[in-house]
Amino acid sequence: MMTTWQRRFGFFSLFLTIITLVITIAINFRPLYVFDIHYLNILHDTTVDKTTLLKNFDKLMAFLNNPFASQLTLPDFPMSEAGRGHFIDVKKLFLLNYAVFLITIIPSIVFLVKLKKQQSLWRLILPFKFGMIIPVILGFVMATGFDRFFVTFHELFFQNDDWLFDPKTDPIINVLPESFFMHCFILAFVLLELCFLALVLWGNTSLRKKTTRLS
Repeated sequence: MMTTWQRRFGFFSLFLTIITLVITIAINFRPLYVFDIHYLNILHDTTVDKTTLLKNFDKLMAFLNNPFASQLTLPDFPMSEAGRGHFIDVKKLFLLNYAVFLITIIPSIVFLVKLKKQQSLWRLILPFKFGMIIPVILGFVMATGFDRFFVTFHELFFQNDDWLFDPKTDPIINVLPESFFMHCFILAFVLLELCFLALVLWGNTSLRKKTTRLS
């Protein structure tokens, strides 16, 4: 049997694994940007065509995801030092997210395997029921004013004002509208809610089977 501290560590690892997995999917979900090019009429705010825009977008994402890439240069979008500095800061957050995911995924799998072997998957129900409240609260806060939510997010995770892009010196901001980031957050919140729900349902199913066997 697991000790109380082993269970706490297992749940902590599992929460972090799910959160970082969801973030990984949301920030790399290219179809969302392709959709928003049309939905948000992004091409209206730039002189490049869709193919060229996506080429630059892919180059930006490759830089953010590659720990060995140290230079960011977009072929069709000039960039100031402050703008480049902000993307370097974003890259650090990307890599931190991936590191946390890699560190916690094995303990999380081991924890779930042990719960299953001990017929204790029912323990997932209560923590992840509470967990399901988190995306709802964040979604509500975001819905009441995404501008304020977006600013607060940057104030929490960045130590400077480099994220306040000037379209004249950093025209890349014209093709990365705030609404696109709002859609990224929505996607992340929905995925997080679904993951938590899946674990609650798994726990409920296991509990029903256990109850049936004992009756």
